[in-house]
Amino acid sequence: MLDLAKFGKSFVIEKPMSLRIDDADAMLKACRRYNNKIFVVHQNRFNVPIQKLKDAIDRGRFGRLVLGTVRVRWRRTQEYYDQKEWRGTWGNDGGVLANQAAHHVDMLLWMMGEVDSVMAMNATQLVDIEAEDTAAVIVRFKNDALGIIEATTATRPKDLEGSISILGEKGSVEIGGFFMNELKIWNFAEPEPEDEIVFEKYALNPNVFAWNHTQFLEDVVKSLQKDMDGFIDGLEGRKFVEIVNAIYESAETGKEIFLKFRPVKSKLGTRDEQ
Repeated sequence: MLDLAKFGKSFVIEKPMSLRIDDADAMLKACRRYNNKIFVVHQNRFNVPIQKLKDAIDRGRFGRLVLGTVRVRWRRTQEYYDQKEWRGTWGNDGGVLANQAAHHVDMLLWMMGEVDSVMAMNATQLVDIEAEDTAAVIVRFKNDALGIIEATTATRPKDLEGSISILGEKGSVEIGGFFMNELKIWNFAEPEPEDEIVFEKYALNPNVFAWNHTQFLEDVVKSLQKDMDGFIDGLEGRKFVEIVNAIYESAETGKEIFLKFRPVKSKLGTRDEQ
């Protein structure tokens, strides 16, 4: 990507935008130099119930945020990892946190705000890969709220959920489904008239294949046409890269890791250690 930046074109990059913080910073620097834009594919931010939840947070309906949790309970077998030699490797993929849970971790950051610190444990339970298939993370946000990330690809015999819950002093919301696409709970201490029809209007995405990807690409086109920042730009993408490295750093050291930091023990993206 760095070699292509000089041609003055913008980039649509699948999640995550990079594995290493230094690489993300180099990408941002190159695109600033050549006036390119970066769009990172975190399409679940466009999910209808997710948009409704974010609006409630932004309007202060929760009051003080207390706890945000994401749960990724998916199934990936040894056969899945063996299909591609890069899967589950530190140098080119990482484990469930860097890959399958990337959208959910991004969503937690988007909802809850800036991270102060993380503490993490991970394990490789049911498959033979370099990285983890199971992880548990505690997050402390700068607003004093806490977060929990539960992520595994060791769910058997089939996938269970990909969900997010937000709890505050004045409300609780849970969005479940396979990729945070089904409104499950919508409770507020101070009801609004629209709450009565929220499940009718905002519970699900339209029944159109890859609808949220289409919304993402429409935002890319609009951003390019109007020369404005995209909804999920390179700076947003970098937030995930930083926190996932902090999580791996904590898992390796057994310590609470405070942001901002530079990785020392995190193996993510380090091909020379394979």
